[in-house]
Amino acid sequence: MRGTVIPPSLSETLIVMPAYNEEGSVGAVVREVYDKLPRATCLVVDDGSVDATAAVARAAGAHVASLPFNLGVGGAMRVGFAYARAHGFRAVVQVDADGQHDPGDVRELIALLSDSDLALGARFAGKGTYKVRGPRRWAIALLARILSHTAKAKLTDPTSGFRASGPRAIALFAEHYPAEYLGDTIESLVIACRAGFRVTQLPVSMRERAAGVPSHNPFRSAVYLGRVALAVVFAFARPGIAFREGFE
Repeated sequence: MRGTVIPPSLSETLIVMPAYNEEGSVGAVVREVYDKLPRATCLVVDDGSVDATAAVARAAGAHVASLPFNLGVGGAMRVGFAYARAHGFRAVVQVDADGQHDPGDVRELIALLSDSDLALGARFAGKGTYKVRGPRRWAIALLARILSHTAKAKLTDPTSGFRASGPRAIALFAEHYPAEYLGDTIESLVIACRAGFRVTQLPVSMRERAAGVPSHNPFRSAVYLGRVALAVVFAFARPGIAFREGFE
């Protein structure tokens, strides 16, 4: 169990932005990151886009890592964690390229890393009006109960991608961040908890997409609950990953 440490500063923070065909929004999000977090570094991981995502992100001032084909959020984030470890960053914060995450919340997220290894920006925690209905809401509620027990902390939004990872999590995730469907949210939390990491959350407000197409729509919601159940089974069925102090 880690003790209280000095939280990472903005200059020690890497904003990682997975982006797949987000040319319509990524430039504005990168500019907002630098406006609200002027000492942070922004890395856009162009996840095999077939549009001008990489060019727009680079023009907005971001560092860009371009993948030759689409790996999904988990694969893109592993690139970000490896970059952070190689360049000595003490915090990685995932910010979506579609504009849903408010970079203004990042300072509070990384402040929580003073006594946590992973901090989630949580919907359904008393802030904002973001709504999810039907099977997706049922799945999130079920996951929240299961993963709150695993983390020994109240988690209301375990599928949130808006999260901050501290030094120990960076070291582990650079090698073992899951790339499978929902692995970047569900399985990564299970891996962190099994490694003895402390997980906490910050109530945040989520915004509507600025552009692009949502990754889920009403026609796919009916199968979401089943996919979540499978993701949970696979996450807990896999052997735990031991974390050695000093590994980072």
